[in-house]
Amino acid sequence: MAEWFVGTGVEMRYLLAVAVLVLGLVAGYLVGRLNRQILSRLGVDEAVEGTSLERTARNLNSDVISLLGNASSWIIYVVTAVYSLEIAGLVETSVLLSKFADLLPSYVLAAVIVMGGLLVGDKVEMSVDEWLKGIKFPEITLVGQLLRYTVIFVAVLLALAQIGVAVGVLVLLLGAYLLAIIVLLASALHQLLAAGGAGLFLLLTQPYTIGDRIAVGEREGVVQEVQLFVTKIEEDGRVYLVPNHLVLKNGATLVLDV
Repeated sequence: MAEWFVGTGVEMRYLLAVAVLVLGLVAGYLVGRLNRQILSRLGVDEAVEGTSLERTARNLNSDVISLLGNASSWIIYVVTAVYSLEIAGLVETSVLLSKFADLLPSYVLAAVIVMGGLLVGDKVEMSVDEWLKGIKFPEITLVGQLLRYTVIFVAVLLALAQIGVAVGVLVLLLGAYLLAIIVLLASALHQLLAAGGAGLFLLLTQPYTIGDRIAVGEREGVVQEVQLFVTKIEEDGRVYLVPNHLVLKNGATLVLDV
């Protein structure tokens, strides 16, 4: 039991316990409200838009800012409640509170690291998917997912290290995981890399240019644009996107006007 109220009468201890509890409830409410205002001004809502954190918050009929603010409030509520019980002499929590105070910063930081990893991982996946759609490879969603899980795995690893968990085995698992990622990315990006290499060759050698009529396999039309990954040809109001590696593989026939 804390020294400052040892020897105090039972009634006075109860009054002190109630006073501390009330102050803790008020402080928890104010801290939660302040945190919500700070997070809102920092643009957290926009930052987590479209991520798994936002979807989880919606499933709980809430939002990320409210959840974070409420979490900070509840930490204060719990600590205050336990301390009030000790003041009232109902439980002995000095050792527990001391350990809790020592561990709290590490666990809070670990939670922040995990949440940051989830947020960054989602943003990486969304950015990669948008980039792949922009270069006409929307079907390669595996790349973004792999990068997302890699970021989350590293975040969890850092969080476990923060709370004192031995991570030697996890580091080995991370190495094996990264090796598997490299192999999977090489497999997933095979067509993309092939198209990019072929596109670079076509841009340098220019066997055809904009305005030329070419035939590639079953497609024939007028060249509209030669990009790094695809060649755009137009015919009868339709624009065909022909991957450049297919141009080299099947060959392009230059159709001359007779």
